[in-house]
Amino acid sequence: MIKPGIPNGTRDFGPVVVRKRNYIFRTIRETFEVFGFQPLETPAMENLSTLTGKYGEEGDKLMFKILDNGDIFPKTQAATDTKSLVSAITEKALRYDLTIPFARYVVMNQNELALPFKRYQMQPVWRADRPQRGRYREFYQCDADVVGSNSLLNEVELLLIYDTVLTKLGLKGYELRINNRKILSGLAEVIGKPELLTDITISIDKLDKIGAEGVRKELTTRGLTDADIDTIETFLAISGTSEEKLAQLQTLLQSSPTALKGIEELSFVLNSGFGTFNTTPEIDVTLARGLNYYTGMIVEVKAPATVKMGSIGGGGRYDDLTGLFGLKGISGVGISFGVDRIYDVLEELQLFPEEARQSTKVLFLNLGEASARTCFNYMMQLRARGIASELFHENAKMDKQLKYANKRDIPYVIILGDAELQEGLIAVKNLNTGQQEKIKAEELANYII
Repeated sequence: MIKPGIPNGTRDFGPVVVRKRNYIFRTIRETFEVFGFQPLETPAMENLSTLTGKYGEEGDKLMFKILDNGDIFPKTQAATDTKSLVSAITEKALRYDLTIPFARYVVMNQNELALPFKRYQMQPVWRADRPQRGRYREFYQCDADVVGSNSLLNEVELLLIYDTVLTKLGLKGYELRINNRKILSGLAEVIGKPELLTDITISIDKLDKIGAEGVRKELTTRGLTDADIDTIETFLAISGTSEEKLAQLQTLLQSSPTALKGIEELSFVLNSGFGTFNTTPEIDVTLARGLNYYTGMIVEVKAPATVKMGSIGGGGRYDDLTGLFGLKGISGVGISFGVDRIYDVLEELQLFPEEARQSTKVLFLNLGEASARTCFNYMMQLRARGIASELFHENAKMDKQLKYANKRDIPYVIILGDAELQEGLIAVKNLNTGQQEKIKAEELANYII
C-alpha cells in the first residue's frame, strides 16, 4: 500500500481554485493582448549551461537539476571531482524563470523575428526554495517582455500593464516601486568599489528581511569599509516624494555619470506624461532586485499592507541579456506577475467575483425519460448561447438533485415535470433567492442571463 502524497512545495488545485486562477490568468492574458504582446511557450527543461550563472550564486543553488537517463555509469566512473560528477549525471534543469529561456529563444530565432519583439509567456517555473506561504517550489509566472528597443516608453507601458491588471482584479492599496540599476552601479562607483556591485545589491535586497543592522554586518563581510557602508546607509535613508528623492540622489551621486543617467531615466518614466496611472509608481532606493542581468529600470509590485505577502510581481531592463548567448546589442525590458501570490491576496481580501467561483449556471433536474429528453434539447440551446448547463445524470429523488446543485453552487435549476410538459412551460428556481416561477421555453436563455 502506497500512501498518496505530493512533493513538498507543490500543490493540487481543485475545480473551485482552478476557476479562480483562470480568472487571474484571463485578466492578465487579455491585458497583454490589448497591449500588443504575442504569446510564446518554451520547454519545461533547458540545458543546464543555458541557465547556470544567470541568476547569481543563490539562484544556481535553487535550480532543480534533472538526472540524465540512459547509460551514465561510464561517465560517473570517469569523473575525477564533484564538478565533473555533477556534469556526468545531469545536463538539464527545470527552468528557473521565463526570462533566460526567452533570451535563448530570441537568439535561436533572431532571423525570423520582427524587432521590437513583444512577447508574453504564462508557464510554471521551479525553484528549490524553502516552501512557505506565498513561496512554492512549483509556481506560475506570467511575463511580458520587449526586446530590440531602447525606448523608455516600453518601461511606461509595462508599468501601465501592472496598473491595468491589478485595477481590473479589484486590488487596492498595492504599490508600484521602481529604481534603476544604473543608480546602484553609480553608488558602487562613488564609494570606489564598482567590482562589488553584485555584493552590494544582494545585501541591499535583503533589507526587508534582515534590517539595516543586518545589511551593515553583511556588507562588512563582503569587504566594504565603515566609510563605504556609511555612504550606502546615507543612500538607503533617502526619503520624501519621488521628486525629492531624485534631487537627493542627484546630490549624493553627482560624481557618477552612470548614476546620473539612471536618475534621468527614472525621471522620464515618472514624468513622461504618457498614460494615467490609478496607482502612481514611486521611487524606492532600497529596491535592488538581486538578479544579475538587470541594467536599467527595476520594478517590484508590493501587495497591500493589510496582507502579509510582500512582492506580487517584478521585473526590469536588461541591456545585453541575449549577449549571454552570443547576440550582442539587443536591449530588452520585461515584467512578471506572481500569480500564486496574487491568488492568495485576492482570496484573503475576498475579491474574487461570483463568475470566478461559478462553473455550471443551470442544472436541469432529471424527472424521467420524457422530461430528460426535452430538457436535453433545452440544455443544448443554452450551451449554444454560451451558458454552462448540465442535466443530472440519473432519475433520482429531487432532494438528492437539489443537494447536488447546492454543493456545486449552481444558481438555477430547471424543473420539467408532467404538469410543465402538459402546460408547455418550464419551472425555473433560483437557489440563491428561493424564488420559483414558470416561463415559456423560448424565454429561458434571456431569463438566465
